[in-house]
Amino acid sequence: KRETGQISTSCLASGSVVEGLCSGIFTKQVLPPFYIAIFVLGLCLNVVAAWIFFRVPADSGLVVYLKNMVVADLLMLLSFPFRVADYLGYESLDLDVIKCRYTAVLFYFSMYVGILFIGFISLERYVKVVCLSPSSSTIPSSRTTSARVLAVLTWSLLFLCCAPNVILTSNLEEKQSGKCMKWKTPLGKEWHKVSSHISVSLFWVTLVIVTFCYTSIARQVCKTYRRMRRDTTDICRKSNRSIFSILVVFFICFVPYHVCRVPFTLSQFSQSGFSPDVNFWLFQIKEGTLFLSAMNVCLDPVIYFLMCGTFRKSLLRKLSVRARRKSLSTAQSNARIKN
Repeated sequence: KRETGQISTSCLASGSVVEGLCSGIFTKQVLPPFYIAIFVLGLCLNVVAAWIFFRVPADSGLVVYLKNMVVADLLMLLSFPFRVADYLGYESLDLDVIKCRYTAVLFYFSMYVGILFIGFISLERYVKVVCLSPSSSTIPSSRTTSARVLAVLTWSLLFLCCAPNVILTSNLEEKQSGKCMKWKTPLGKEWHKVSSHISVSLFWVTLVIVTFCYTSIARQVCKTYRRMRRDTTDICRKSNRSIFSILVVFFICFVPYHVCRVPFTLSQFSQSGFSPDVNFWLFQIKEGTLFLSAMNVCLDPVIYFLMCGTFRKSLLRKLSVRARRKSLSTAQSNARIKN
């Protein structure tokens, strides 16, 4: 304890709160193994999800959005090894350049793409369950086309928002490691402010949409089944399970980070600046809540399974086929042994 206190005091006195030992035990020893774990698990789950989804026709807006979420999660996974290397303290100018110019931007780009598609899924479910009557003549293909157009616009607009952060992180005159903000040109620092405000605003708008949509859907589902006077307990439980799975994932993964990000962003751009100890703890909390955001690569497949019947049936069918093949192979092996 005495040693930890001395390290913390010396770090705060020097004002360097994110370099060397000042990053703390949490970011250097706790987070790396957790990132490695979700990288391995998330890669396995999303490769399986991609293998299933891209054999399934995009015959609904929901499937279109879920396919795009798989792509966003796979892109986010590409940034994890570089993040782990940074946490472990590997000092390399090339690694710093790759992290600041590319992988950090890719991480946030993928995260906000996923957040927006959760919002689109919420709206699509809301329109289908609450707004459209059973006798509605809306053509499914038209909704699928609209979803594809919206997906292309989403990727394009967020790419235009994030790409300048790659291009304008080019102040490499000082050949030394440091914060990513030190690598940005003056215009790059201003654009970083703008893109941060845009992305955070997109999150809060999506949060309002998701909460409103799924609250309305839950009421409508249970109201409909009660009005039909059937045995609704099991039906409502299954419907609410699929509905609230996306709410749980959204609130666990993204809300804590964005609540924490408000004071952290103020600490970055404040003229007077916060005290070194406040900056230190804001950084630790920000990195911890950012890990929760990264966990969505493991939790999103749960959404696919609970919300998409086509995905669920395809997965269960493939698992049953594999189980039958395994049992048949085992039976044949046992027969050969007996003979």
